[in-house]
Amino acid sequence: MIVCGCLTDMPLAPNTRLGRYEIRSLLREGGMGEVYLAEDTTLRHLVAVKLLPIEFTADQDRLRRFEREAFAASSLNHPNILTIHEIGAENGHHFIATEFIDGESLRQRLKDGGPELHEVLEIGMQVASALAAAHAARIVHRDIKPENIMVRKDGIVKVLDFGLAKLAEHGQKSAPDTEALTRALHHTAPGVVMGTVLYMSPEQARGKETDERTDVWSLGVVLYEMVAGRLPFEGETKTDVLGLILHKEPPPLMHLGAHVPAELDRIVTKALRKDKEERYQVVKDLGLDLKSLKQRLEFEAELDRTGSPERNGQTRGAAATTGQAEHRRSRRDRPGRRRAARLTRHRARNTSSRESCGTSAARRWRWRRSC
Repeated sequence: MIVCGCLTDMPLAPNTRLGRYEIRSLLREGGMGEVYLAEDTTLRHLVAVKLLPIEFTADQDRLRRFEREAFAASSLNHPNILTIHEIGAENGHHFIATEFIDGESLRQRLKDGGPELHEVLEIGMQVASALAAAHAARIVHRDIKPENIMVRKDGIVKVLDFGLAKLAEHGQKSAPDTEALTRALHHTAPGVVMGTVLYMSPEQARGKETDERTDVWSLGVVLYEMVAGRLPFEGETKTDVLGLILHKEPPPLMHLGAHVPAELDRIVTKALRKDKEERYQVVKDLGLDLKSLKQRLEFEAELDRTGSPERNGQTRGAAATTGQAEHRRSRRDRPGRRRAARLTRHRARNTSSRESCGTSAARRWRWRRSC
């Protein structure tokens, strides 16, 4: 066992202890810190431990604000939000211990070919549900992107990393989001900066007030990327991307593939309105529209799959029903047909007798004349 005793920006070695957590391996690195697989030595289960970057924790005001917001996020009890077990510090290392997600990030899923249309809708619905719960607690995520969305092996989606989350003060306007613009323009790490700027809303790009509709925009960008296999706003530099976000409309999804339903194009287009007053005002409505579309597509697919056999079955059923009705009518009409048959035979006999009598009389008349 190695007890962490100094602050360093080097990855932690296996068996290093942070409080009751024993490091097993490095899971991933990102702009918001390193994430390790660890074991909770008290409860004997695996957890994920995230170390905050040194530059993040050096500013005490920023650290206190983060801790306040992280505590607020930890109060959220929702199946699509990552559960936070502990926020702590050990020998200068500030860390967050969370549940371990056995799955892959949405970014990895996109690299592997991307989700199918029904998976796109399902992922979008679950992310929208998570954000709706956060917004109900007046928490705005502000950093929705594929790296912060995990998909478990059973299909459950988890929204991660409320490290940029912002508390929306009840009854007050949120402060200008100057941090987002500063990050976008001054950080130089290409993977980190572009990963945030590409999903940034117009109001974030301008450093203006942000609210729940900022998350609506970012989710719209994620939906667009899942469907199209590309981002709605792409440029060679951060400035190019910001310019596109502020001034250009993305190509309609329907122009990028015949498989895109018109309703999905409408949903994503509404989420990406540059004027936040024209977007979905609450993310719950976006999720409900995705759910309605998914149900409609499933119903239509079921009709296509079972339509012909069903129609054949209905035809056979109708024929059988018709045959049974004819049989019942036949049985009801049987006595009448018998009487009609007897009457016909009787008339035939009478006609035959009259003809026979007429023939005999004619013969007798001819005989008398000949005599």
